[in-house]
Amino acid sequence: MTAPLYPDILRFGTDLDPFKLEFDRRTGPYSMNSNHYHFQHEIFYLFQGERNYFVKDTAYHIRPGDLVLVESNALHKTSESGRPNHERIVVYYSPGFFAALRPEEKELLLAPFIRHTPVIRLNLQEQMQVEQLLYSMLDEMNGQTPGYTLKLQNVTAELLLFIARTVRKHGAQPENLTSPAQRKVTEIVRHINQHYGEALQLDDIAEAFYISKSHLSRSFKKITGFGYTEYVNLIRVRESERLLRETGWSVTRISEHCGFDSLTHFGKVFKHIAGVPPREYRKLHRI
Repeated sequence: MTAPLYPDILRFGTDLDPFKLEFDRRTGPYSMNSNHYHFQHEIFYLFQGERNYFVKDTAYHIRPGDLVLVESNALHKTSESGRPNHERIVVYYSPGFFAALRPEEKELLLAPFIRHTPVIRLNLQEQMQVEQLLYSMLDEMNGQTPGYTLKLQNVTAELLLFIARTVRKHGAQPENLTSPAQRKVTEIVRHINQHYGEALQLDDIAEAFYISKSHLSRSFKKITGFGYTEYVNLIRVRESERLLRETGWSVTRISEHCGFDSLTHFGKVFKHIAGVPPREYRKLHRI
């Protein structure tokens, strides 16, 4: 269902807030340009259009009424599915959102993000209930009447609770949302995720998975939204960031552990993706 009464872009909150909201109505083809992973948990809902959504290691075809739940720091990207124009809303939940909850409440609300598949295919009744909550958010974001921040806080919590209860009610996993080609790429992505510290040349991976180099390159980009080398670098840098935050390992050791062939190459790739050199990242984010 479309949301015609609202501006094409609505925003609420920042990364420093317990939650933030983004609504976009886009015309024409659109794919995310940036490499995407963040500390917040994310809920994506598609009002209109179709999208390809890559999460962790699998690409899904998303249609109106689908929810996508993305766990904190999970690599993900949306891309066009061949049909232009779409409307979507994204709700981001920071760790601070859950800080005041009792342990059992926090466990309940976070459970949907760690299920086997990130996609929830709602039935019509559930779609209507979810959209009622989302339209309430859009009304508050658009009108900004006194107390709208408090209202948004309540509705974002209610949305998360509804999803958690729905997931518990359904229990079983939804229908298979992937094609044979997507499953083949998923195998390769999982291999990269597990062996990021090893040599992962495109030629060798193509041979190991019985697929031509050119076909693998095209399929990988089409299905995941990432170029092959781009994805390998992202996985390596994400693990490097974790080690810089959580360990006392030297930058050289981290570079070698994460599969970079030289310290110079590591520094160049890391700065391109993270925005700062490794040593500066460690100073900013050391736990």
